Amino acid sequence: MAAEIFNPRGENKTDQEGGAEPLDSFDPAFALHRGGKMAVQATVPLRDKDDLSLAYTPGVARVCTAIAEQPELVHDYTWKSSVVAVVTDGTAVLGLGDIGPEASLPVMEGKAILFKQFGGVDAVPIALACTDVDEIVETVVRLAPSFGGVNLEDISAPRCFEIERRLQEQLDIPVFHDDQHGTAVVTLAALRNAARLSGRTIGDLRAVISGAGAAGVAIAKMLIEAGIGDVAVADRKGVVSRERDDLTAVKAELAEFTNKAGISGSLEAALEGADVFIGVSGGTVSEEAVASMAEGAFVFAMANPNPEVHPDVAHKYAAVVATGRSDFPNQINNVLAFPGIFAGALQVRASRITEGMKIAAAEALAAVVGDDLAADYVIPSPFDERVAPAVTAAVAAAARAEGVARA
Repeated sequence: MAAEIFNPRGENKTDQEGGAEPLDSFDPAFALHRGGKMAVQATVPLRDKDDLSLAYTPGVARVCTAIAEQPELVHDYTWKSSVVAVVTDGTAVLGLGDIGPEASLPVMEGKAILFKQFGGVDAVPIALACTDVDEIVETVVRLAPSFGGVNLEDISAPRCFEIERRLQEQLDIPVFHDDQHGTAVVTLAALRNAARLSGRTIGDLRAVISGAGAAGVAIAKMLIEAGIGDVAVADRKGVVSRERDDLTAVKAELAEFTNKAGISGSLEAALEGADVFIGVSGGTVSEEAVASMAEGAFVFAMANPNPEVHPDVAHKYAAVVATGRSDFPNQINNVLAFPGIFAGALQVRASRITEGMKIAAAEALAAVVGDDLAADYVIPSPFDERVAPAVTAAVAAAARAEGVARA
Protein backbone atom coordinates (compact mmCIF):
# COMPACT_ATOMS: atom_id res chain seq x y z
CA MET A 1 0.00 0.00 0.00
CA ALA A 2 1.32 3.43 -0.94
CA ALA A 3 2.01 5.78 1.98
CA GLU A 4 0.53 9.25 2.43
CA ILE A 5 3.19 11.81 3.30
CA PHE A 6 3.25 15.33 4.69
CA ASN A 7 3.11 18.25 2.26
CA PRO A 8 3.51 21.78 3.68
CA ARG A 9 1.02 23.04 1.09
CA GLY A 10 -1.67 20.96 2.68
CA GLU A 11 -1.91 18.40 -0.14
CA ASN A 12 -1.67 14.67 0.44
CA LYS A 13 1.17 13.30 -1.66
CA THR A 14 1.80 9.61 -2.09
CA ASP A 15 5.21 8.03 -2.36
CA GLN A 16 4.78 4.87 -4.48
CA GLU A 17 7.81 3.35 -2.78
CA GLY A 18 6.17 3.79 0.60
CA GLY A 19 8.84 6.20 1.85
CA ALA A 20 8.75 9.90 2.72
CA GLU A 21 9.47 12.48 0.05
CA PRO A 22 11.76 15.26 1.22
CA LEU A 23 9.98 18.47 2.20
CA ASP A 24 12.26 20.24 -0.29
CA SER A 25 10.09 18.80 -3.05
CA PHE A 26 7.13 20.96 -2.09
CA ASP A 27 8.46 24.21 -0.64
CA PRO A 28 11.55 26.20 -1.70
CA ALA A 29 11.94 27.47 1.86
CA PHE A 30 12.85 23.94 2.95
CA ALA A 31 15.32 23.61 0.10
CA LEU A 32 17.01 26.84 1.13
CA HIS A 33 17.21 25.80 4.79
CA ARG A 34 18.60 22.30 4.21
CA GLY A 35 21.88 22.04 6.15
CA GLY A 36 21.31 25.42 7.78
CA LYS A 37 21.92 28.95 6.49
CA MET A 38 25.38 29.68 7.89
CA ALA A 39 28.81 28.20 8.62
CA VAL A 40 32.12 29.10 10.27
CA GLN A 41 34.83 30.27 7.90
CA ALA A 42 38.51 30.83 8.66
CA THR A 43 39.95 34.32 8.11
CA VAL A 44 43.57 33.17 8.08
CA PRO A 45 45.34 30.68 5.79
CA LEU A 46 46.23 27.13 6.83
CA ARG A 47 48.46 26.09 3.92
CA ASP A 48 51.35 24.39 5.66
CA LYS A 49 52.96 23.60 8.99
CA ASP A 50 54.18 27.19 9.42
CA ASP A 51 50.64 28.53 9.15
CA LEU A 52 49.46 25.84 11.54
CA SER A 53 52.12 26.70 14.10
CA LEU A 54 51.02 30.34 14.09
CA ALA A 55 47.26 29.77 14.08
CA TYR A 56 47.44 27.04 16.69
CA THR A 57 50.22 25.66 18.84
CA PRO A 58 52.84 26.90 19.64
CA GLY A 59 52.09 30.43 18.36
CA VAL A 60 48.66 30.67 19.94
CA ALA A 61 50.18 30.21 23.40
CA ARG A 62 52.01 33.54 23.15
CA VAL A 63 48.74 35.31 22.36
CA CYS A 64 46.93 33.54 25.22
CA THR A 65 49.68 34.52 27.66
CA ALA A 66 49.53 38.15 26.58
CA ILE A 67 45.75 38.25 27.05
CA ALA A 68 46.06 36.63 30.48
CA GLU A 69 48.47 39.41 31.48
CA GLN A 70 46.48 42.21 29.78
CA PRO A 71 42.81 41.12 29.45
CA GLU A 72 41.89 44.11 27.27
CA LEU A 73 44.03 42.61 24.49
CA VAL A 74 41.24 40.08 23.87
CA HIS A 75 39.56 42.74 21.75
CA ASP A 76 42.59 43.04 19.47
CA TYR A 77 43.64 39.43 19.11
CA THR A 78 40.33 37.50 19.02
CA TRP A 79 36.99 37.95 17.28
CA LYS A 80 35.32 39.12 20.52
CA SER A 81 34.83 42.72 19.38
CA SER A 82 33.14 41.71 16.16
CA VAL A 83 30.79 38.95 17.25
CA VAL A 84 27.33 38.96 18.84
CA ALA A 85 25.43 36.18 20.59
CA VAL A 86 21.86 35.89 19.31
CA VAL A 87 20.11 34.39 22.33
CA THR A 88 16.57 33.02 22.56
CA ASP A 89 14.54 30.60 24.64
CA GLY A 90 12.03 30.08 21.83
CA THR A 91 9.04 31.45 23.73
CA ALA A 92 7.91 34.24 21.37
CA VAL A 93 9.14 33.34 17.90
CA LEU A 94 7.82 35.60 15.13
CA GLY A 95 4.07 35.09 15.07
CA LEU A 96 4.43 31.45 16.07
CA GLY A 97 4.60 31.88 19.83
CA ASP A 98 6.23 29.41 22.21
CA ILE A 99 7.64 26.80 19.82
CA GLY A 100 10.77 25.89 21.77
CA PRO A 101 14.50 26.30 21.22
CA GLU A 102 15.03 23.80 18.40
CA ALA A 103 12.19 25.20 16.30
CA SER A 104 13.52 28.72 16.86
CA LEU A 105 16.91 27.94 15.30
CA PRO A 106 15.95 28.78 11.68
CA VAL A 107 14.95 32.26 12.87
CA MET A 108 18.13 32.71 14.90
CA GLU A 109 20.25 31.61 11.94
CA GLY A 110 18.33 34.11 9.83
CA LYS A 111 19.07 36.84 12.34
CA ALA A 112 22.74 35.94 12.28
CA ILE A 113 23.03 36.21 8.51
CA LEU A 114 21.20 39.56 8.61
CA PHE A 115 23.83 40.80 11.07
CA LYS A 116 26.55 39.77 8.63
CA GLN A 117 24.89 40.90 5.42
CA PHE A 118 23.69 44.30 6.59
CA GLY A 119 26.20 45.24 9.30
CA GLY A 120 29.32 43.18 8.70
CA VAL A 121 28.88 41.73 12.19
CA ASP A 122 29.45 38.04 12.94
CA ALA A 123 26.72 36.46 15.06
CA VAL A 124 26.22 33.06 16.68
CA PRO A 125 22.71 31.62 17.26
CA ILE A 126 22.25 30.32 20.81
CA ALA A 127 18.93 28.64 21.60
CA LEU A 128 18.59 27.86 25.30
CA ALA A 129 16.72 24.86 26.72
CA CYS A 130 15.40 26.84 29.68
CA THR A 131 12.82 29.57 30.26
CA ASP A 132 13.47 30.47 33.88
CA VAL A 133 14.70 34.06 34.21
CA ASP A 134 17.47 33.20 36.68
CA GLU A 135 18.72 30.32 34.54
CA ILE A 136 18.75 32.39 31.36
CA VAL A 137 20.62 35.25 33.02
CA GLU A 138 23.17 32.90 34.60
CA THR A 139 23.73 31.04 31.34
CA VAL A 140 24.27 34.18 29.26
CA VAL A 141 26.59 35.70 31.87
CA ARG A 142 28.72 32.54 31.74
CA LEU A 143 28.83 32.65 27.93
CA ALA A 144 29.57 36.38 27.73
CA PRO A 145 33.42 36.24 27.67
CA SER A 146 33.21 34.91 24.10
CA PHE A 147 31.16 37.82 22.74
CA GLY A 148 31.26 41.57 22.21
CA GLY A 149 27.50 41.93 22.56
CA VAL A 150 24.26 40.05 23.26
CA ASN A 151 21.16 40.33 21.09
CA LEU A 152 18.14 38.91 22.91
CA GLU A 153 15.59 37.56 20.49
CA ASP A 154 12.03 36.22 20.67
CA ILE A 155 11.81 36.00 24.47
CA SER A 156 8.28 36.52 25.73
CA ALA A 157 7.16 39.49 27.81
CA PRO A 158 7.25 40.37 30.63
CA ARG A 159 10.29 38.15 31.31
CA CYS A 160 12.25 39.83 28.51
CA PHE A 161 12.31 43.14 30.41
CA GLU A 162 13.88 41.65 33.54
CA ILE A 163 16.30 39.47 31.58
CA GLU A 164 17.63 42.43 29.62
CA ARG A 165 17.88 44.65 32.69
CA ARG A 166 19.72 42.07 34.79
CA LEU A 167 22.11 41.12 32.00
CA GLN A 168 23.05 44.73 31.34
CA GLU A 169 23.64 45.26 35.06
CA GLN A 170 25.98 42.26 35.23
CA LEU A 171 27.81 42.58 31.90
CA ASP A 172 30.08 45.28 30.48
CA ILE A 173 29.07 44.60 26.88
CA PRO A 174 25.95 45.78 25.03
CA VAL A 175 22.75 43.84 25.69
CA PHE A 176 19.94 44.63 23.27
CA HIS A 177 16.48 43.08 23.02
CA ASP A 178 15.71 43.67 19.35
CA ASP A 179 12.00 42.94 19.62
CA GLN A 180 11.83 45.97 21.89
CA HIS A 181 14.45 48.45 20.81
CA GLY A 182 14.96 47.62 17.15
CA THR A 183 11.25 48.04 16.53
CA ALA A 184 11.22 51.28 18.50
CA VAL A 185 14.17 52.78 16.60
CA VAL A 186 12.68 52.12 13.16
CA THR A 187 9.23 53.30 14.27
CA LEU A 188 10.66 56.57 15.57
CA ALA A 189 12.62 57.13 12.35
CA ALA A 190 9.50 56.64 10.21
CA LEU A 191 7.42 58.82 12.51
CA ARG A 192 9.96 61.65 12.38
CA ASN A 193 9.80 61.63 8.60
CA ALA A 194 6.00 61.38 8.54
CA ALA A 195 5.84 64.42 10.81
CA ARG A 196 8.33 66.30 8.62
CA LEU A 197 6.29 65.48 5.53
CA SER A 198 3.21 67.04 7.14
CA GLY A 199 5.03 70.10 8.41
CA ARG A 200 4.84 69.00 12.04
CA THR A 201 7.25 67.79 14.70
CA ILE A 202 7.09 64.84 17.05
CA GLY A 203 5.99 67.22 19.79
CA ASP A 204 2.83 68.07 17.85
CA LEU A 205 1.57 64.49 17.84
CA ARG A 206 -0.66 62.36 20.05
CA ALA A 207 -0.08 58.66 19.46
CA VAL A 208 -1.97 55.53 20.44
CA ILE A 209 -0.12 52.21 20.61
CA SER A 210 -2.00 48.93 20.37
CA GLY A 211 -0.05 46.34 22.34
CA ALA A 212 1.64 46.59 25.71
CA GLY A 213 4.19 43.83 25.16
CA ALA A 214 7.90 44.16 24.49
CA ALA A 215 7.59 46.29 21.36
CA GLY A 216 4.75 48.48 22.61
CA VAL A 217 6.48 49.36 25.86
CA ALA A 218 9.79 50.12 24.13
CA ILE A 219 8.13 52.27 21.47
CA ALA A 220 6.28 54.25 24.13
CA LYS A 221 9.49 54.87 26.07
CA MET A 222 11.38 55.94 22.96
CA LEU A 223 8.62 58.28 21.79
CA ILE A 224 8.57 59.93 25.22
CA GLU A 225 12.36 60.24 25.11
CA ALA A 226 12.07 61.82 21.65
CA GLY A 227 9.59 64.40 22.93
CA ILE A 228 6.23 63.26 21.56
CA GLY A 229 3.25 65.34 22.61
CA ASP A 230 1.45 62.41 24.24
CA VAL A 231 1.21 58.66 23.87
CA ALA A 232 -1.30 56.17 25.25
CA VAL A 233 -0.83 52.40 25.20
CA ALA A 234 -3.69 49.91 25.06
CA ASP A 235 -3.71 46.22 25.89
CA ARG A 236 -6.52 43.69 25.56
CA LYS A 237 -8.44 45.34 28.40
CA GLY A 238 -8.14 48.90 27.15
CA VAL A 239 -5.92 51.92 27.71
CA VAL A 240 -3.16 51.48 30.29
CA SER A 241 -3.90 54.11 32.94
CA ARG A 242 -3.32 54.74 36.63
CA GLU A 243 -6.98 54.07 37.36
CA ARG A 244 -6.69 50.39 36.46
CA ASP A 245 -6.06 47.93 39.27
CA ASP A 246 -5.12 44.96 37.08
CA LEU A 247 -1.75 46.15 35.77
CA THR A 248 1.47 44.17 35.89
CA ALA A 249 4.54 45.90 37.30
CA VAL A 250 5.71 46.78 33.79
CA LYS A 251 2.34 48.25 32.82
CA ALA A 252 2.04 50.13 36.12
CA GLU A 253 5.38 51.77 35.37
CA LEU A 254 4.14 52.52 31.85
CA ALA A 255 1.06 54.24 33.25
CA GLU A 256 3.29 56.65 35.19
CA PHE A 257 4.86 58.28 32.13
CA THR A 258 2.27 57.83 29.36
CA ASN A 259 -1.28 59.00 28.76
CA LYS A 260 -0.95 62.58 29.99
CA ALA A 261 -4.46 63.21 28.67
CA GLY A 262 -5.85 60.72 31.20
CA ILE A 263 -7.73 58.68 28.58
CA SER A 264 -9.50 55.55 29.81
CA GLY A 265 -11.58 52.91 28.12
CA SER A 266 -11.06 51.14 24.85
CA LEU A 267 -8.42 51.46 22.14
CA GLU A 268 -11.12 52.71 19.79
CA ALA A 269 -12.06 55.49 22.21
CA ALA A 270 -8.42 56.55 22.50
CA LEU A 271 -8.08 56.74 18.70
CA GLU A 272 -10.71 59.45 18.40
CA GLY A 273 -8.82 62.58 17.36
CA ALA A 274 -5.42 60.86 17.62
CA ASP A 275 -2.66 61.77 15.18
CA VAL A 276 -0.87 58.42 15.15
CA PHE A 277 -1.84 54.75 15.43
CA ILE A 278 0.96 52.26 16.05
CA GLY A 279 -0.03 48.61 16.01
CA VAL A 280 2.18 45.92 17.52
CA SER A 281 -0.56 43.68 18.85
CA GLY A 282 -1.88 41.49 16.07
CA GLY A 283 -5.46 42.54 16.81
CA THR A 284 -7.92 44.20 14.45
CA VAL A 285 -8.95 47.86 14.50
CA SER A 286 -12.28 48.80 12.98
CA GLU A 287 -12.56 51.16 10.03
CA GLU A 288 -14.82 53.37 12.12
CA ALA A 289 -12.06 53.84 14.69
CA VAL A 290 -9.54 54.77 12.00
CA ALA A 291 -12.02 57.21 10.49
CA SER A 292 -12.32 58.94 13.88
CA MET A 293 -8.62 59.88 13.95
CA ALA A 294 -7.43 63.41 13.27
CA GLU A 295 -7.15 64.70 9.74
CA GLY A 296 -3.76 63.86 8.21
CA ALA A 297 -3.20 61.02 10.65
CA PHE A 298 -0.51 58.33 10.39
CA VAL A 299 -1.31 54.62 10.60
CA PHE A 300 1.57 52.25 11.38
CA ALA A 301 -0.12 48.84 11.43
CA MET A 302 2.85 46.54 11.96
CA ALA A 303 1.43 43.12 12.83
CA ASN A 304 2.50 40.29 10.52
CA PRO A 305 1.18 38.76 8.38
CA ASN A 306 -2.12 40.57 8.96
CA PRO A 307 -1.83 44.29 9.82
CA GLU A 308 -4.23 45.63 12.47
CA VAL A 309 -5.60 47.93 9.74
CA HIS A 310 -5.36 46.80 6.13
CA PRO A 311 -3.48 49.41 4.07
CA ASP A 312 -6.42 49.75 1.66
CA VAL A 313 -8.59 50.84 4.58
CA ALA A 314 -5.90 52.98 6.21
CA HIS A 315 -5.26 54.92 2.99
CA LYS A 316 -8.86 56.16 3.00
CA TYR A 317 -8.16 58.23 6.10
CA ALA A 318 -4.41 58.45 6.76
CA ALA A 319 -1.76 60.66 5.16
CA VAL A 320 1.00 58.09 5.78
CA VAL A 321 0.58 54.32 6.10
CA ALA A 322 3.28 51.88 7.20
CA THR A 323 3.23 48.15 7.88
CA GLY A 324 5.60 45.37 8.87
CA ARG A 325 5.25 43.72 5.46
CA SER A 326 7.64 43.91 2.54
CA ASP A 327 4.88 43.94 -0.09
CA PHE A 328 3.62 47.39 0.96
CA PRO A 329 5.51 50.72 1.04
CA ASN A 330 7.06 51.94 4.28
CA GLN A 331 8.03 48.62 5.84
CA ILE A 332 8.96 48.96 9.52
CA ASN A 333 11.74 46.37 9.49
CA ASN A 334 14.15 45.85 12.37
CA VAL A 335 16.94 44.97 9.97
CA LEU A 336 17.20 48.71 9.32
CA ALA A 337 18.41 49.17 12.89
CA PHE A 338 20.08 46.30 14.71
CA PRO A 339 23.02 45.57 12.36
CA GLY A 340 24.19 49.19 12.37
CA ILE A 341 23.50 49.67 16.07
CA PHE A 342 25.68 46.71 16.99
CA ALA A 343 28.32 47.60 14.40
CA GLY A 344 28.62 51.08 15.90
CA ALA A 345 28.67 49.81 19.47
CA LEU A 346 31.28 47.16 18.70
CA GLN A 347 33.41 49.63 16.72
CA VAL A 348 33.99 51.72 19.86
CA ARG A 349 33.81 48.76 22.29
CA ALA A 350 30.79 50.29 24.02
CA SER A 351 29.87 48.92 27.43
CA ARG A 352 26.15 49.34 26.76
CA ILE A 353 23.62 50.71 24.28
CA THR A 354 22.10 53.86 25.72
CA GLU A 355 18.87 55.68 24.93
CA GLY A 356 20.98 58.36 23.28
CA MET A 357 22.57 55.80 20.98
CA LYS A 358 19.14 54.50 19.98
CA ILE A 359 17.82 58.01 19.33
CA ALA A 360 20.93 58.71 17.24
CA ALA A 361 20.25 55.54 15.23
CA ALA A 362 16.67 56.65 14.56
CA GLU A 363 17.78 60.12 13.49
CA ALA A 364 20.43 58.72 11.15
CA LEU A 365 17.96 56.27 9.65
CA ALA A 366 15.41 59.03 9.06
CA ALA A 367 18.06 61.24 7.47
CA VAL A 368 18.84 58.63 4.80
CA VAL A 369 15.47 59.42 3.17
CA GLY A 370 16.51 63.05 2.75
CA ASP A 371 14.83 65.07 0.00
CA ASP A 372 13.17 61.98 -1.46
CA LEU A 373 10.62 62.08 1.36
CA ALA A 374 7.10 61.14 0.22
CA ALA A 375 3.98 59.56 1.68
CA ASP A 376 5.09 56.17 0.36
CA TYR A 377 8.73 56.71 1.34
CA VAL A 378 9.19 57.74 4.97
CA ILE A 379 11.66 54.95 5.70
CA PRO A 380 14.44 53.55 3.49
CA SER A 381 14.68 50.03 2.15
CA PRO A 382 16.78 47.48 4.04
CA PHE A 383 18.74 47.09 0.79
CA ASP A 384 19.69 50.77 0.67
CA GLU A 385 23.46 50.58 1.08
CA ARG A 386 23.53 53.93 2.89
CA VAL A 387 21.60 52.65 5.89
CA ALA A 388 24.09 50.56 7.86
CA PRO A 389 27.05 52.98 7.50
CA ALA A 390 24.87 55.92 8.55
CA VAL A 391 23.49 54.12 11.61
CA THR A 392 26.92 52.72 12.54
CA ALA A 393 28.58 56.14 12.45
CA ALA A 394 25.79 57.80 14.42
CA VAL A 395 25.77 55.13 17.13
CA ALA A 396 29.56 55.19 17.50
CA ALA A 397 29.56 58.99 17.82
CA ALA A 398 26.73 58.88 20.38
CA ALA A 399 28.57 56.24 22.42
CA ARG A 400 31.61 58.49 22.61
CA ALA A 401 29.48 61.50 23.52
CA GLU A 402 27.75 59.57 26.30
CA GLY A 403 30.94 58.17 27.76
CA VAL A 404 30.30 54.47 27.17
CA ALA A 405 32.93 54.03 24.43
CA ARG A 406 36.24 52.38 25.28
CA ALA A 407 38.02 52.74 21.93
